Amino acid sequence: MPLHYNDCSFAYRAGTPVLDRLTMELPRGCTVLLGPNGAGKSTLLSLGASSLTPVSGRVTLGGLDSVRRKDRRAFRQKVGWLPQEVKAIPALTVREQAAYVGWLKGLSKREAWDRSAGALERVRLTELGGRKSHELSGGQMRRLGIAQTLVHQAEVVLLDEPTAGLDPVQRGVFRDLLAELSEAVHFVVSTHQTEDLADIYETVIVFDRGRPVFRGPVNEFFATAPAGTPYERRAESAYRGLVRGEA
Repeated sequence: MPLHYNDCSFAYRAGTPVLDRLTMELPRGCTVLLGPNGAGKSTLLSLGASSLTPVSGRVTLGGLDSVRRKDRRAFRQKVGWLPQEVKAIPALTVREQAAYVGWLKGLSKREAWDRSAGALERVRLTELGGRKSHELSGGQMRRLGIAQTLVHQAEVVLLDEPTAGLDPVQRGVFRDLLAELSEAVHFVVSTHQTEDLADIYETVIVFDRGRPVFRGPVNEFFATAPAGTPYERRAESAYRGLVRGEA
């Protein structure tokens, strides 16, 4: 089921709205969300994960409404959230941390513990399950963050800059993992990186000033680049053209 934003507005304190009566849908499959700093991408995903609440409007998944109190637990079980920084929980092992997050999402302790093993296996962290989570590398912590969303069997997983700060090898491992998992889970990934879009994603959304300025398949996104653009520069050129056009 796609995630819907229905006439959503949000502002931090009494400032200018970051989102103003936004209505849009985050599609199924694997979607990349591009946009400059301050465009509203992190706010959009935080609202989708219900870690922020819209000032007005609704975020819905199927019949579940993130704002409606009686729906909130079920909504959060179906939507996974990986913020920019995945933090280790002091004193917990990798498996204990994955299980703990599952318990916070409403699973019983036994169910969370049992599911944590499968979640770690899917992100290739089984051998590190007994290690303290604060001992993991940056790339391993991001993989643990994905495992935390898989424990409670989320249908939609939102990732905010998941490869920021990772070296090229770690980014490659993470991209391969997303490509593998996207066969069963819908991902929305916010990033500044335009490499390898065609290898992972089905849909591109370019977000600027709180609004989508482009949404469509990867090949249509590439087609917005000027004629004659070198193959390896298509994504960067298309992105710059769309954002510059809104400046």
